[in-house]
Amino acid sequence: MSLSETSTAAAPVSGGALLTPLEIRGVTLRNRIGVSPMCQYSAEDGFANDWHLIHLGSRAVGGAGLVLMEATAVQDRGRISAHDTGIWKDDHIGFLARISDFIARQGAVPGIQLAHAGRKASVRPPWDGGAPVPQDAGGWLACAPSAIPFRPEDPVPAELSHAGIQAVVSAFGSAAKRALAAGFQVVEIHAAHGYLIHQFLSPLSNRRQDEYGGAFDNRIRFALEVVEAVRGVWPRHLPLFLRISATDWMEHDSVQGSWTAGESVELARRVKPLGVDLIDCSSGGSSLLAKIPLGPGYQVPYAERIRREAGVLTAAVGLITTPAQAEEIVHTGKADLVLLAREFLRDPYFPRRAAQELGQKVKPPVQYGRAW
Repeated sequence: MSLSETSTAAAPVSGGALLTPLEIRGVTLRNRIGVSPMCQYSAEDGFANDWHLIHLGSRAVGGAGLVLMEATAVQDRGRISAHDTGIWKDDHIGFLARISDFIARQGAVPGIQLAHAGRKASVRPPWDGGAPVPQDAGGWLACAPSAIPFRPEDPVPAELSHAGIQAVVSAFGSAAKRALAAGFQVVEIHAAHGYLIHQFLSPLSNRRQDEYGGAFDNRIRFALEVVEAVRGVWPRHLPLFLRISATDWMEHDSVQGSWTAGESVELARRVKPLGVDLIDCSSGGSSLLAKIPLGPGYQVPYAERIRREAGVLTAAVGLITTPAQAEEIVHTGKADLVLLAREFLRDPYFPRRAAQELGQKVKPPVQYGRAW
């Protein structure tokens, strides 16, 4: 039996779908609502702290089926900012275990997103402007598939050598081992939003002339190697997710080319037999020139297409803000899971509200029962 054969098939769901359980391998989510990874820029030297415990724990108390830890760097130079969480050394495991344990004790499944920022590393937090931090001010030299900065005014990143590429692949595998030791039950590989894996996928950032650049099979090679490294150490009974940017929103760039929805479908087909159970469908992040038609559920069609054409479970994310909207997405088979970000920042108890609005029984923690 292949690794992919242990996954739940992408089959249509029926009425009241949002609040029904979802079984993936040996893990069961109590509902189809998940907390999307959201960077908090509140760590020091990669260490998670009480902020992360309360931030994530309150969403588990709020009834989410899955709570995903923010983009957590597999190398120190892979952090977006100096205040990102990390999992590049064993010392990080202790507090992460405290977080995963609390989430699990509230009935939610704890997950973590493993990430490397590539050329978009070493910047200030967004509320400080997000500009690159010079090396003489505590920053570091970012790396990338090609020596092309994200913005023309950014420092030029160092092009990864073959040895450097394999070091990153190995770092993802080591990070997955630490995630397991920390008690997480889901790992998501971050291959979206213009970060390192996405940088290899997109011709906008990948101009290499070797086996990692050029043709589609070459540009996806790094992603496949990371998936294999993670799945190789991640237990067969635990799910593996892959977050992608389904499109660069740059199809008009006919000179250089860009990452497209059709390529995302094919990537999903390729990673499924390698043991990826779910494709988390986001978009954009490779270019500031992208014209993104923002609107409610604007990325849902990508989750629906990949689910249908690649035959793999998908998660929908992006401007999903109401229980009725989330229910429609799952009920009509557009996605198997709905991940919320900003709406969970506004309302940590969104799943409880969804149950009320959808006419389902609310099951709060016993400590909160008097409120219902």
